[in-house]
Amino acid sequence: MTSSRWVPWDGSPRREDLLCWYAIAGMAVFYTAMWPVRPLLIGSNPVLLEILTGSKESVIAAGAFAGVGSVPLVVAVAAAVVGMMKFDAIIWWAGTLWGAGIVDKFARRSKWAMWFAGKADSLSPWMLWPAVAMAPWTPIPSSLIYAAAGWTGMRLRTFLVLDGIGSLVRASIYAGMGYAIGQPAVDLAETISANGIWVSLGIVAVMIGWQWARRRVTAGIGIIR
Repeated sequence: MTSSRWVPWDGSPRREDLLCWYAIAGMAVFYTAMWPVRPLLIGSNPVLLEILTGSKESVIAAGAFAGVGSVPLVVAVAAAVVGMMKFDAIIWWAGTLWGAGIVDKFARRSKWAMWFAGKADSLSPWMLWPAVAMAPWTPIPSSLIYAAAGWTGMRLRTFLVLDGIGSLVRASIYAGMGYAIGQPAVDLAETISANGIWVSLGIVAVMIGWQWARRRVTAGIGIIR
């Protein structure tokens, strides 16, 4: 299936096309909105931050709080697993809907991604299964691997099991690191949150400045053309 420049389908979109596309757009908006929230929560409620972002630093911070007895370690790990994989099924769904159309779009980031996209439809399950479980630790974007899993017919149940195993391993490692560091990591996280409003404002300022600069560059290119 070939796709247009902006969307991974040709012709008029189906209802499921629009639902999935809006869900992916919502993911992008959600994670962008979370950037200013990270400094506020990392030292005040790292478990909530884990669920919201699934970020490495939030898992390490939660593990550190578990190390000083503020949070049960199992809660820190469980929250991390939820946060890491909460939107992954949407990308798998996109692969089932649009196949090569969405895989090609996700592959425009690197040579490794282009190589993987070219071989995705011919990969055996024995190669794709570990790729799904280890996706964030590969040089290939996780979104590309998850979409390829849907494209090649991997069942949702299988995908979620593999994704869950990989997420559990990563969550355990990062939480264990924080647990081992303990109080120094807690102190650092609390210091960040104590000054979180200024860090958040700085992040917002950088985001606004980047968008402004990007629009100026785009406008300049348009004038040259």
